[in-house]
Amino acid sequence: MSLFLIAALPFLGAVFPALLIRAGRNASASAAGLTTFLAFAGLLLHAPAVFSGEVITARFDWLPGLGLNANFFLDGLGFLFATLILGIGLLIILYARFYLSREDPMGQFYTYLLLFQGAMVGIVLSDNILLLLIFWELTSLSSFLLIGYWKHLPEGRQGARMALTITGSGGLAMIGGMLILGHIAGSYDLSVILQNKDLIQASPLYLPALILILIGCFTKSAQFPFHFWLPHAMAAPTPVSAYLHSATMVKAGLFLMARMWPVLAGTPEWFYIVATTGLVTMALGAVIALFKDDLKGLLAFSTVSHLGLITMLLGFGTKLAAVIAVFHIINHATFKAALFMSAGIVDHEAHTRDIKRLGGLRHLMPVTFSIALVAALSMAGIPPFNGFLSKEMMLEETVHTVWAGSHYLVPGLALIAALFSAAYSFRFIVHVFFGPKRDDYPGHPHDPGAGLWLAPAALITLVILIGLFSAKLAGPLVAVAAGAVIGGGELPYYSLKLWHGFTPALYMSIVAVAGGALLLAAHGPVMRAWNAAPRPEAKVIFDAVMEALARLAKGITDGLHNGAITRYGAIMVAFTLALGWYAYESGTTGPATRALQAIEPIPALGWLSLVLATLMIVARHRNRLLALILVGVVGLVVSMSFNYLSAPDLALTQLSVEVVTIVLMLLALNFMPKETPVETPALTRLRDGAIAVVAGIGSGGLIYALMMRDFAAPPISEFHLANSYKGGGGTNVVNVILVDFRGFDTFGEIIVLGIAAMVIYALTEAVLGSRVRAYLLNRKPDLPQAGDAHPMMMVVATRVMMPLALMIAAYIFFRGHNLPGGGFIAGLIAAIAVIMQYMASGFSWTSERQRFYYHGIIGSGVLIAAATGIGAWFNDLPFLTSAFGYLHWPPLNEFEWATAALFDLGVFLAVVGAVLLALESLSRFAWQPGVSSEHAMDINPARDDAPKNENEV
Repeated sequence: MSLFLIAALPFLGAVFPALLIRAGRNASASAAGLTTFLAFAGLLLHAPAVFSGEVITARFDWLPGLGLNANFFLDGLGFLFATLILGIGLLIILYARFYLSREDPMGQFYTYLLLFQGAMVGIVLSDNILLLLIFWELTSLSSFLLIGYWKHLPEGRQGARMALTITGSGGLAMIGGMLILGHIAGSYDLSVILQNKDLIQASPLYLPALILILIGCFTKSAQFPFHFWLPHAMAAPTPVSAYLHSATMVKAGLFLMARMWPVLAGTPEWFYIVATTGLVTMALGAVIALFKDDLKGLLAFSTVSHLGLITMLLGFGTKLAAVIAVFHIINHATFKAALFMSAGIVDHEAHTRDIKRLGGLRHLMPVTFSIALVAALSMAGIPPFNGFLSKEMMLEETVHTVWAGSHYLVPGLALIAALFSAAYSFRFIVHVFFGPKRDDYPGHPHDPGAGLWLAPAALITLVILIGLFSAKLAGPLVAVAAGAVIGGGELPYYSLKLWHGFTPALYMSIVAVAGGALLLAAHGPVMRAWNAAPRPEAKVIFDAVMEALARLAKGITDGLHNGAITRYGAIMVAFTLALGWYAYESGTTGPATRALQAIEPIPALGWLSLVLATLMIVARHRNRLLALILVGVVGLVVSMSFNYLSAPDLALTQLSVEVVTIVLMLLALNFMPKETPVETPALTRLRDGAIAVVAGIGSGGLIYALMMRDFAAPPISEFHLANSYKGGGGTNVVNVILVDFRGFDTFGEIIVLGIAAMVIYALTEAVLGSRVRAYLLNRKPDLPQAGDAHPMMMVVATRVMMPLALMIAAYIFFRGHNLPGGGFIAGLIAAIAVIMQYMASGFSWTSERQRFYYHGIIGSGVLIAAATGIGAWFNDLPFLTSAFGYLHWPPLNEFEWATAALFDLGVFLAVVGAVLLALESLSRFAWQPGVSSEHAMDINPARDDAPKNENEV
């Protein structure tokens, strides 16, 4: 199975659980399980190749110019993490089916779960760091949805926000680090970056890149001082905790550190930052875990501790430590997921996670007790379970690690962490399951059905088997994954077995287990001392920081955004002027290379008209109708200027847009006061005028300087002129640019145009459903109205002009690829022809003769344009690449035909639909339902059966 399909399956399958929930909870769970199973099966098909040392690749050059390629690769490390993500994901889907209540929206849960699963699979398979960053941020967003799944719980919402804030902020830092790393290596492909260790570590940008990347890893993997978000995420349902916080999300940071190990590790900076952070996190998390009364809180801090253990091992920078880290990733995923699910079973049946309200459950829940016992003993590092093996190897490695000249600091802190780890593991067993049965449980504890305990039972089976037969079961996977971590080459000697003889690690383990048992025996007084001791609370600090940031943001926002557009404009223009002045002062301006041309009378007259019209707008802008007329004058002069400067396409477009804009604005002004009130103080107007004058002089000076000098680089217009016919099959360069060279831009623009028209329609619908509708119909015009709503001369003229205008639109459309014209201009002309019918004959008469809905016209235009672009794929060409050739259809002469004409047809339809939908929407404000004429035109307004609505548009 292709790596593309493996990565895409969870995303594709995410829609089915939400849809199939109507068929029942089993159907929804089955859809999620089948999706994960197919991806898992596809992954396992590559197992023989991966275990033989091959690297499976899949490449798609998406935007190679930006270094953004959709490349995936599967090596031993990716295979290990993908196996954990998909394998444990299958068990979580089974567990969640029986854990969630009937009140919980199960389809929504599985959809969120599969989105998260797809993002995690994308991370571990990505061979491009930009693509990896996209998946990285998707994990933050999808985990936000999962942690906050129980929206009715305030702690769930707060935990989701905290997790998103911390991991999202770390992700932003990591984006910067990754971009720096790609810049150093000269490529954003991981397979290239991993081959440039010397180049990267010799770069002066190595340390900034390292710090930024590690911030992203530490926040995602809950390392000190970012560890506090993980315990608060325990407000999520237990399936989420078991999946995200044992096997997947929190291990994303570990994965990235392991993936980057070949190029970032081996330096003092790596050792002291990573190893120290991991060591502190391991010890701190273990200590705090012992004093947590909430079962999931205890497991959360134990997870923090074990994540610190793995981080510390990766930070040591030795090959053996990397091997041990890989081994413990496997072991931790198995026993910790089983423990979370066991805690969920206790909560599900006893209706509490408070350890102080539990005890004696081994008699009432023997199956759950057996599962939890094995998993907790493995977490404590008790043989013969798998946790003992990796803990022993970790302790042995710490003995040989020197920190700042000290041979005892690292093993000493590791021993303390191991001791507390044993203590909280024993507490999980003894305080929950041992002791006498109680009669004050909130619920009625009993073992659940097999649906809840099968998944953790499968995991503890692995805990036992890996512990007993580690070399055979886990050895090949550890070897191939560790080989990928160290970047290939020979692995160091290590032995995955229970007995290594009498070693320092064995003695440390004995001390840790015995000390843990003694600490548990003295838990009561130690707990009281802990509660009495002053200590900082991370949540309190976080809330204070967030509150301070919110106050700062509010102060800045209130100071800048007061709702006055004049202030926004003044700030923006003043800031632009300051930047321009800085560029002018700090830069250099070469001598003029072009001579000033003679000024001819006609252009001078046009320029004078433009200046006078603009000044009149400023002076008389309070008269809205006059201002609109003057704006039309400015647009007309600009259109003539385009034509004078040999840009007839721009002139036609500008002229058509001016007509449509004036009509729409006149329609809007019909419902507005004709005069703009004076609201701005004189001093503010003086300030704005001064800024505007300076900005105008600066812009004019910049344009003059540019036009008097040759450009530093050849203009892109030379490429367009040279390749318009050869590449796009047309001699009208402007049209070829719109439909071919920059067809993607045009495609986006017609979509935006359609969205804008539909937003106008939606707003109109909202207004028409409110009291504003009655106000508009009952308002009294402030100016005398014409006696004839539909003058006969105008009706006759527009009806005669309609076919002529449509014929001109068709002519402009078909000539557009080689002569001035095209779909956009033709669409505006056709829209104007229909607009004239609305203006002359009224809304009712025109709408009754409407045969096609404008929404459908917009949609068909966008679909035709998209289908034209997709058609290029069938010729193995990029999206929207046009094809052209010559056709001969008797009795016609030979003529040229390009697929760009179909794209232009989509543009034409989208423009027509958008303009007419916007006009129709605004016209409905004055339309009175049921008032219409049976006659083609109102020859006699006094006629009995004439419409009574004088205000009809």
